[in-house]
Amino acid sequence: MLTSISAPFVDTSASDLVWTLGHPLVEPLAVRTVRHAGARIELRVLGASHQVLVQAPGGELLETVACLPGVEGGLPGGAERPLPGSGSYRFSSEVEHLSRAELTRRVERIRREADDRPHALLASFPGDELAVTGLHLLPGRGSLRWRTWHAYPQSGELVTTASTVTAPPTSERTAP
Repeated sequence: MLTSISAPFVDTSASDLVWTLGHPLVEPLAVRTVRHAGARIELRVLGASHQVLVQAPGGELLETVACLPGVEGGLPGGAERPLPGSGSYRFSSEVEHLSRAELTRRVERIRREADDRPHALLASFPGDELAVTGLHLLPGRGSLRWRTWHAYPQSGELVTTASTVTAPPTSERTAP
């Protein structure tokens, strides 16, 4: 699902992004809700990037990758957290510095991947056709996986994240 956002892109660069599992919900600019294996998953585009909310029987997990006021930026290359019970959560991120031509090719590929997919959300921001935030849920047997992309045409950066939950959360919101 492709949606155009009327709000301007808030992020300034990849280095401003922060990853957390403990930040409160932020008012989204666009949301796609998906149900899978008894869980409710919200893919949420923010003015300052994204949140993914996984609500399963007994608990929830909230991933935020965004520019957060008062919090110094910097994404980890990877992180892993146990979930109550026998589950786990894994996160990875990569920042690429691309030429305008390569960023254009990559954003077009992201658009094709998200186009008309029932588990995807892609938001296009005004001012530059390459300013996009995309989320794609990849439900699997016994796990939930999602990928996200944040394109910063002003700096030629593409941030890609990948997250996996191997079992649904079973207690209160998971903290970092």
